[in-house]
Amino acid sequence: MANTRTKYIFMTGGVVSSLGKGLASSSIGSLLELRGLKVIFLKFDPYINVDPGTMNPFQHGEVYVTDDGAEADLDLGHYERYSNVKTSKKNNFTTGQIYDSVISKERKGDYLGSTVQVIPHITDEIKSKIFDLAQDVDIVIVEVGGTVGDIESLPFLEAIRQIRGDVGRENTLYIHLTLVPYIQTAGELKTKPTQHSVKELREIGIQPDILLCRTDRMLSPDVKAKIALFCNVEKDAVITAKNVETVYEVPIVFHQEGLDEKIVEKLNIWTGRPNLKGWERVVKKVKHPRFETTIALVGKYVSLVESYKSLTEALIHGGIANDARVNLKYIDSEQVEKEGPECFLKDANGILVPGGFGTRGIEGKIKAIQYAREKRIPYFGICLGMQCAVIEIARHCAGLKGANSSEFDTHTPHAVIYLLEEWIDRDQVAQKRASDTPKGGTMRLGSYPCRLEEGSLALEAYNKRLINERHRHRYEFNNDYMDILGKAGMVFSGVSPDMGLIEIIELKGHPWFLGCQFHPEFKSKPMDPHPLFREFIKASLRRGKRKPDRARVSKKRREMKGG
Repeated sequence: MANTRTKYIFMTGGVVSSLGKGLASSSIGSLLELRGLKVIFLKFDPYINVDPGTMNPFQHGEVYVTDDGAEADLDLGHYERYSNVKTSKKNNFTTGQIYDSVISKERKGDYLGSTVQVIPHITDEIKSKIFDLAQDVDIVIVEVGGTVGDIESLPFLEAIRQIRGDVGRENTLYIHLTLVPYIQTAGELKTKPTQHSVKELREIGIQPDILLCRTDRMLSPDVKAKIALFCNVEKDAVITAKNVETVYEVPIVFHQEGLDEKIVEKLNIWTGRPNLKGWERVVKKVKHPRFETTIALVGKYVSLVESYKSLTEALIHGGIANDARVNLKYIDSEQVEKEGPECFLKDANGILVPGGFGTRGIEGKIKAIQYAREKRIPYFGICLGMQCAVIEIARHCAGLKGANSSEFDTHTPHAVIYLLEEWIDRDQVAQKRASDTPKGGTMRLGSYPCRLEEGSLALEAYNKRLINERHRHRYEFNNDYMDILGKAGMVFSGVSPDMGLIEIIELKGHPWFLGCQFHPEFKSKPMDPHPLFREFIKASLRRGKRKPDRARVSKKRREMKGG
């Protein structure tokens, strides 16, 4: 049932994908929170996969993980970074999940023999997911993935069209994000793509109330008036969504354009004015840091940096905490494997190996870790990055020739990383898995506790003994090797209190060397940087602190301004 006390904002996109609907939705949520409203987010993804967990990172980008173990779209990361919302399985649904739910109901006889159709059965299922979130919140912000005109998006667009009839015009708001490109040869901004996109949206029954126009420069009053006329919206409802130097500037730009004021006016809500000092401080730290450092990220999906979205943002947050700019060098681990680490890593003040799956590029990651250990460069290993560190130390410090993970070598004489075939999941349910178990349902997913050891880098960072962090992995540290690796200098500074699993390792005698089995990047925010990223960046600054190159920064700003 619809909650008529709750307001609904629907975000759609047109012309091209990747215009930033997730960032726009997150920024709107932040502004409304700052006005004293309670918001919640919902992302619909039109693809038929049940979730992005088994999708190629080159196609989908990062898989975000929630506390309750949902493998979700990366936009949920934006929602959490920009707001106080903690997302869950209820905040992201795919076409696959919607159809699976409807088919399950049909098999159980819930439709009493009716012919199951897209309308009303699929659209009603979509609407039910929206209304389920409308409890005890002021505003539900719904982002529809894809681009208007995609056949996959039609059921979702039809569902949100129907909701205005269900809850009333005063409780619904349609915001459309579109593109206004600047054509260099013509020397002008072109509004025709936006006109066509809105025409496509209106043909399926949705008249946008507000237009966010993605562009590289501020829209003039004349251009706004033209767009308003042809798209049938008010002039002050045409908002410039200008390219910015840092994504954390978006809420500020939207507020300056009057977006949040227009939203509360349209939805007939009385609120106080937002205080943007927090965002202003973040932007100042990003734009005008006192120091800078260079971090090498050694991975195998580096040709698509969206694969490491939360990770790169968490590193920026670590820089904010230390008043430093973090210059990221994305290094292909396969290239390190072929050519050696020296030419790629010699200028790095810190080295990070992120999570991942599969054997490709593993030896390059291990070489990068050996380089960090021997050259005493601060090292941070996350998930697979921790497992590779265990392999490297086992081989080169503990003398375990051929040590490996059973994921990469089933015949290794020393499986220091292995598949724990029997374990208790986060819901206290006994699970069994084997090497041939379907990948989608056998990972340790979601939030698990970890107890930190006295005198460790981890405890120094967190400043508390018991922590909870989010996981996404199948293989674990093999506790049979704790004694021999401990004698080789490995410190087991974080242990799962309920299962005895190793969560964090460190290395004696190294300035800063830490690997964690979980993904701390998922809980980092610009105004609340994660302690491990804060300390990693601090350690990298001790190695190579220097002031930013102001000339390079000025050039980047000129480029962002479109000239």
